[in-house]
Amino acid sequence: MLKIRRYSETDNIDEVSRIYALSWKTAYRGIIPDEYLDSLSETRWSAHLNADAKRLLLALEDGKPVGAATYSEVRDVKMKDWGEIISLYLLPSHFHKGIGARLFAAAIGELENEGFRNIYLWVLEENYRARAFYEKHGFTLSGDVNADNIGGRDVNEVRYVKK
Repeated sequence: MLKIRRYSETDNIDEVSRIYALSWKTAYRGIIPDEYLDSLSETRWSAHLNADAKRLLLALEDGKPVGAATYSEVRDVKMKDWGEIISLYLLPSHFHKGIGARLFAAAIGELENEGFRNIYLWVLEENYRARAFYEKHGFTLSGDVNADNIGGRDVNEVRYVKK
């Protein structure tokens, strides 16, 4: 049975970080250099996630974390009064099962409960599967692009918005 809830102090942050690492290694293969992905530690995100765990949602299947999402108020000053979905990751074995949709809806719901009516997110331009997912859930390209370098490869992030 799937349950979505906030992270609690009794949860293991390293298990959540593992979800991020395994998801990256699958979802970003062919976009980010393999050697970079292969070198990712399963605890790479532990400290970062733990620092702001109050806005971390977990998808639990039979009590075990299989997905995670984070959200916040705007981090981009030109998007004043917007909420942001920062991350949405699932264990690769749980892709295409509807879990991401439920977790995504829960994160949007949390932002709306905090009073945010406009929400945005960034996604790698070449991550077509994720882009199709966001479009299916009512998000549209804003036209904003953020250049980045991950693992020695120049990549672009594109902003999606929901108004």
